[in-house]
Amino acid sequence: MSPPESTLTYAVVGTGALGGYYGGRLAQAHGDRVRFLLRSDFDRVRRHGLRIESPTGDFTLPRVACFSDPADVPPVDVALLCLKTTGNGQLERLLPPLLKPDGVVLVLQNGLHPERETAAVVGEHRTLGGLSFLCANKVGPGHIRHLDYGQIRAGATAAAEGVANTTPRLNAIAADFNAAGLDLRVIDDLRQTRWQKLVWNVPFNGLSVVLNQTTDVMMTGPGVHARVVALMQEVVAAAQAAEGKIISPAFVQKMLDDTAKMPPYRTSMMLDADARRPLEIEAIVGDPLRAARAAGCAVPEMERLYAALLRKVKSEK
Repeated sequence: MSPPESTLTYAVVGTGALGGYYGGRLAQAHGDRVRFLLRSDFDRVRRHGLRIESPTGDFTLPRVACFSDPADVPPVDVALLCLKTTGNGQLERLLPPLLKPDGVVLVLQNGLHPERETAAVVGEHRTLGGLSFLCANKVGPGHIRHLDYGQIRAGATAAAEGVANTTPRLNAIAADFNAAGLDLRVIDDLRQTRWQKLVWNVPFNGLSVVLNQTTDVMMTGPGVHARVVALMQEVVAAAQAAEGKIISPAFVQKMLDDTAKMPPYRTSMMLDADARRPLEIEAIVGDPLRAARAAGCAVPEMERLYAALLRKVKSEK
């Protein structure tokens, strides 16, 4: 017997590259069950919808359910938090009006502890964690260009694991995403996967800003490539020292191999730097660095990268 069809409703909070792509795919499959909370793009998307370019097929949604005020959104079962962590100061205003009494937030943000700020607003038991592995850029209002990848891995936070409906809710979310052609898998160890993503994010996001280089250049430049590898190895060491998480050399090599096959890519932090937007330095580099320090794990390359990022931000003020 097949499971009953999902009736979950969604609110996409942050319709940039990530929220625009995933939200667009979900809306293509599930229609008005997917609602978009927008700010600067609201008028454009309300009039013209969303446009997605993708190797898996371009499409346009001429009409989507979009709102500019969270109070106007019919409450949903799942809020997809797709804001950069630098926008988390808005969470207290944005999240509570969006959720049904038993609604949850799936945090699709970078970093080591992105669920903490959401949990402080809606409660730990209503906070789920997700990691996106996506190469995409927002190229204009309501216009997303997907370049490669797109997987999502989602799991319960430690506080949510004991809540009775967490696993069924995660499975229902996964079913909706997969029905939309999106690869979302439920994972058992959210912390492990967060550290694994940092193996890529720390070197490539950080160095892309410091050196103003795309991924292809970082992979081929001998000196830069060596720094990438050193940073990856330090993240591996920090994960084990801070939380006992073991990341294999084979995983590190796969990250390098996969990056070598990617089209030249300007990381999200590089695009933010180019646009003079706030950078996710603390979430991506600062938090794992502090975790390493607290565990007594020496990470000189991460220290060097963090200092260089802070200098760059200071010099551009």
